[in-house]
Amino acid sequence: MTAVDPARGPARARAEAGLSVLNWPAFTIARLGGDLDIATAPALRERLLNVFSPGMRLLIIDLSGVSFCDVSALAMLVGTQGRARRLGITVRLAAPRSQMAKLLRVTGLDGYFTICATLADACRVWQQDARLVANVRLHPVSPASSCARSRGVGHQPAPRPAQHGTIVARHGRTALTR
Repeated sequence: MTAVDPARGPARARAEAGLSVLNWPAFTIARLGGDLDIATAPALRERLLNVFSPGMRLLIIDLSGVSFCDVSALAMLVGTQGRARRLGITVRLAAPRSQMAKLLRVTGLDGYFTICATLADACRVWQQDARLVANVRLHPVSPASSCARSRGVGHQPAPRPAQHGTIVARHGRTALTR
């Protein structure tokens, strides 16, 4: 942000952004907050990439505290997603404010990311997916979810979302009903 004072000339206001990390056995939550812009994106990118660890399966990026986002921060999120995919890590964006959600939609990035309306939804969907992988026949999936799966723009198409149906066992076979 630039402000101009005729006596002193242009002045720079220091943008502030934060990142806090919560590690759980099944997933990691990275909470972003403040202004995500060209001044803060490079440092946040490095900190986000340092969150990746061996064995990590899911990174949930909580956007509920983001008050501003520019194109450099969007590029940071895309880069983080790309690195995560190469490492076999799933990334979900959670709880974007309306302005952030609109920015993701207008730029088409809502098709690149899995975006969940709340942090709880992002955690819940992961828990459901993990149970399905562990034992498909014993864990039906709730048809209600407020996460929009990515369409895999520029990548292999995303698998058909399991939460839109229910897993049932019939005659020793497993089927997904729609």
